[in-house]
Amino acid sequence: MSTGIELRNITKRYGSDADAPLAVKGISFEVPAGTLTTILGPSGCGKTTTLRMIAGLESPTSGAIVMGGRDVTTLGPAERNVSMMFQSYALFPHMNVVDNVAYGPRMSGLKREEARARARDALRGVGLADFDERLPSELSGGQQQRVALARALVLEPAVLLFDEPLSNLDARLRREMREEIRSLQQRLRLTVAYVTHDQSEALAVSDQIIVMNDGVIAQCGTPQQMYGQPESEFVAGFMGEAMVFPALAHADGRVDMGPLALPSRPGVPAGIVKVAVRPEAWLIGSAVGLDATVSKLAYLGSYYEYVFETALGFVLVISADIARPLALGTRTTLSLGHQGVSIVPADEGARST
Repeated sequence: MSTGIELRNITKRYGSDADAPLAVKGISFEVPAGTLTTILGPSGCGKTTTLRMIAGLESPTSGAIVMGGRDVTTLGPAERNVSMMFQSYALFPHMNVVDNVAYGPRMSGLKREEARARARDALRGVGLADFDERLPSELSGGQQQRVALARALVLEPAVLLFDEPLSNLDARLRREMREEIRSLQQRLRLTVAYVTHDQSEALAVSDQIIVMNDGVIAQCGTPQQMYGQPESEFVAGFMGEAMVFPALAHADGRVDMGPLALPSRPGVPAGIVKVAVRPEAWLIGSAVGLDATVSKLAYLGSYYEYVFETALGFVLVISADIARPLALGTRTTLSLGHQGVSIVPADEGARST
């Protein structure tokens, strides 16, 4: 698959002082044409700065940005054939819906009626065929988000960029709109770079996820790899909940985590390691396991969330067995399944199950 976007050793330093800290520290990655890559990370990690450099709104301090095989590092936004959708939607409050969407084509030189016709086609594509004459103030948050999406799509960009597009919506609308964005991206084969801090959103929409931390790429991979095979303690904790426990790896591949013996893990070097465990990886009530006592519990509709007191300390466990809840103080045993358990060397190098 051809490369839609490629970043080559990109750095970004704000200001002219050579001693100023780098916001982005020599990152390289590719977004294949027709796919969606999410850039994920905590506040201040450099993800939005990276997106703005792809858009041409910021200039890299060094490195190169290539789109469709063309070096666009020094080109402005209008020369890159890129559309960007912002968190705030940035709709013009005095314009109706169709004129908001037609604004970009009008600025590109199309006549008013031709621009409006293209705008109506884009609005139909996002499910707003009968909303032409409404003002943004007459729309719900989800409808405003769809208008902003139509306005980005109407320019038929080679690359579509999203900066925290769903953060202003409630949980139900976020789910609906992430499905809408993913469906449109796949149907139209759009090349998309998508910035968010929401791990579940990234898992739901992405072909590829890039996790950034402190200006560098911590890990890059498919959603399945990022969740199931984290390469560091940071990624394990950031891609959903995980508790990390010290452990000892033996030369034969056995790993002892306190009183628990994990199955043999080929390729894990002998010595001190860490084990990252997802809360759903624990099995409750096994014949042999870690002695545990329920110290907290919460009913969350489709599952129970328990905190157990164990020899390893307090352990968070998620159980889908809602028909047989455990009471506070219940004594039981915990063991580990094969999924959701990753070995991370103490030096943060990559070793996973």
